[in-house]
Amino acid sequence: MGTDAPRTRRHRWGQFLVGMLVTVLVLGVAAVGAGWWTVHRAFPTTTGRIEVPGLAGAVTVYRDDAGIPQLVAETDHDLFFAQGYVHAQDRFWEMDFRRHVTAGRLAELFGASQVATDTFVRTLDWRGVAEAEWELLDQPTRAFYEAYAAGVNAYLAERSGAELSLEYAVLALQNPGYEPESWTPVDSIAWLKAMAWDLRSNLGDEIDRALLSAELPPEEVQRLHPDFPFSAMPTIVDGLAAAAAPASTEVTPLSTEASPIDPGHLEAIAALADRVDALPELLGPEGGDLGSNSWVVSGALTESGMPLLANDPHLGPAMPSIWVQMGLHCAEPTPECTFDVAGYGFSGLPGIIIGHNSTIAWGLTNLGPDVADLYLERIVDESYELDGTLRPLTVREEVIEVAGGDPVTVQVRSTDRGPIVSLDPESDYGRIAQGYDPSVAAAGADGGAAPGGAELEVSLQWTALTPGTTPSAIFAMNRASDWATFQDAADLFDVPAQNLVYADVAGNIGYQAPGAIPVRKAGDGTLPMPGWTSTTGWTGMVPFEELPSVLNPARGYIVTANNAVDDAGPTLTRDWDLGYRADALERRILELTADGGTLTADDMSDLQLGTHDANAQAFLPVIASLDLDGDAKRGADLLEGWDARTGPDSAEAAYFAVFWRTLLDRMFGGLPDSTRPEGGDRWFAVVGSLLAEPDAAWWSDDEAGVTGRDAVIAASLEDAWSEASDRLGDDPADWRWGLLHTLTLENASFGRSGIGPIEWLFNRGPYETGGGSAIVNAVGWDARIGYEADWVPSMRMVVDLDDLDASTWVNLTGASGHAFHPHYADQTPLWQRGESRPWPFTTEAVRDAAEDALVLRPAGG
Repeated sequence: MGTDAPRTRRHRWGQFLVGMLVTVLVLGVAAVGAGWWTVHRAFPTTTGRIEVPGLAGAVTVYRDDAGIPQLVAETDHDLFFAQGYVHAQDRFWEMDFRRHVTAGRLAELFGASQVATDTFVRTLDWRGVAEAEWELLDQPTRAFYEAYAAGVNAYLAERSGAELSLEYAVLALQNPGYEPESWTPVDSIAWLKAMAWDLRSNLGDEIDRALLSAELPPEEVQRLHPDFPFSAMPTIVDGLAAAAAPASTEVTPLSTEASPIDPGHLEAIAALADRVDALPELLGPEGGDLGSNSWVVSGALTESGMPLLANDPHLGPAMPSIWVQMGLHCAEPTPECTFDVAGYGFSGLPGIIIGHNSTIAWGLTNLGPDVADLYLERIVDESYELDGTLRPLTVREEVIEVAGGDPVTVQVRSTDRGPIVSLDPESDYGRIAQGYDPSVAAAGADGGAAPGGAELEVSLQWTALTPGTTPSAIFAMNRASDWATFQDAADLFDVPAQNLVYADVAGNIGYQAPGAIPVRKAGDGTLPMPGWTSTTGWTGMVPFEELPSVLNPARGYIVTANNAVDDAGPTLTRDWDLGYRADALERRILELTADGGTLTADDMSDLQLGTHDANAQAFLPVIASLDLDGDAKRGADLLEGWDARTGPDSAEAAYFAVFWRTLLDRMFGGLPDSTRPEGGDRWFAVVGSLLAEPDAAWWSDDEAGVTGRDAVIAASLEDAWSEASDRLGDDPADWRWGLLHTLTLENASFGRSGIGPIEWLFNRGPYETGGGSAIVNAVGWDARIGYEADWVPSMRMVVDLDDLDASTWVNLTGASGHAFHPHYADQTPLWQRGESRPWPFTTEAVRDAAEDALVLRPAGG
């Protein structure tokens, strides 16, 4: 077993925060003193009456026993004004931190260590694109964003520093002059760019293939990136295959004409991989488990005769949760007040992203289309080559302010396709030769390294870098009343493209794939393409009318779990999730509804907690067939009779996870670090296909002198028994998967400081968990790092269209972003146990559930 790989995407602000150890003493004294004054001073007022300048009428903020706010207002303006005010009450540090990330301004908070991150974000120009999107918005939509920003700023006018959040007290010890700026609508819109980046589909696979292509033949690169098995796994449009045959083990090699990858390109691509890995994890680390489950069942299959809809997005764990639960209600519908919606949104963004209104419900999973392409560019000074001639790069300067240091000026260079993303302007990466002659490079003719004098770099074309309409889509979806208006809203939801499932109180269920999805001139988006020829690139976007859509399928259900949408229609990507979760969900739905069975809302919640491991199920008969002895036999005996379920108390699940990680390292440990297996669905398929090829070359550990499937499995079983004993004790009766598979909720900023006492202030856990990668209860883990949870169901919800007040929801953490607040992590134990909370929606139910009520009144009212 090799050593653990370093976690590349955990941010450490250590250089800047070493002096903050003093914080522990300061806050300790304050905590022991007058009622934890330093901590409690940031807690918001949740009862009584407050006069707030900017409101036209009164708004009531009801909070239940979990502190979840439901707002009731008389106008749309006041509703979104109050949403901004309440978001700032509960989560302003999170909002402020996020806008610094999305604007490339982290160095203003944390110093010189963040200049590289800021440089990359400035290169992508998230903020600039958000500003352009703001200019495109219609006036009614602009009014919603302006009202929201006014509400945030009304709260900022009341408080400052540590009165806003404990994090500001910590920050002040090293950056005492910092004061947050007023909130703007563009701050809200820029967060959508961060969403799009972390849900950018196959960019990591594209980089991975490029690096592997320099070391492996095309057929082996393809083996390590298998296509979706349409004959064996369900698609969203068609459901389960008519005859679910085993996945094909045949490998179709990548075309050698697909991309001109050669060793001369690797340095630029590797530099890009490093820069991507260094970015903040706003939604979670990229990987096979960054996805979601959602499904909807028609009344024909439910006990009530009305649809049920479930959703649980799988994102990186964060403290506080990525999601904010909220209800936005008009006291009565009027032309001036048009919203009655509840669900999950983001702090800093007006509206509801996932949830339901009084007539429809919807859920989201990542569609994962290929919307980002890399191009190898030949750069000479401030020019790039295209079709044998040199064209000027677009160059702009960005000034990065640095806390405790001098400003840093960087140059961002772009071709017509997009920004150069591989290099820092000051770096010496790239292959520079002498005697460059542009006439040598006829359009794409040579496909090799740069000719003399040219520097090889990488540019990015990505749909999110073109201003779009998603900022308007949120409100259109919140107010949609039927399938037609829902589709109209979906048409606006261009970036990031999501699978949308739908249900309504009329009994309809549906699915719509939206999004800006490019049509390519050449290639399939799986490898970087030559940028020096106009024969590559995009010709436009797939028309919305051609994107997959389903209404009321005869089978009575629709499941989306990032699996392939359809085997027909326009090409969306080749890098689908390979369908293990979708398959498990569909089979369980069919089991429960066989012979006239019907589903309840409780059944939907139970489905979300499925822990069956298809990967383990594939291995068990092979392991049972081996002739083993010693620790390997002890391991096989432990697994004998196991049902392949990965509950937190399972000794078998713990041992199999150690075996799986050991096996992956033994088989693929020789790959470049950035291409090593994280162990999710792709690697289930890769190794699963190799089980039928016991003499394949991948069954080899040269260092240990072990060759062949049976020998490699036996050696891995033996090593895994030793590691499990070291970690969990000598008696397997005491082993539990939850002891290895723990979840620590980390604050996205100070919770990753590398300074234990500061992390203690903001982080919570560890919590024991079950589930795993490519499992319905997708508490995923990264085999390159360890067994700790890296991706999780970030929330769970079930909407009951028969009685909206009977719906349920739970968040990963709590409603509050304030450390030590009673609602900072109060929902986590429920989430951990697979339980949920009541979700009142109607005004009467909201009032009945309320434990606190705060009335926001106009100034002088």
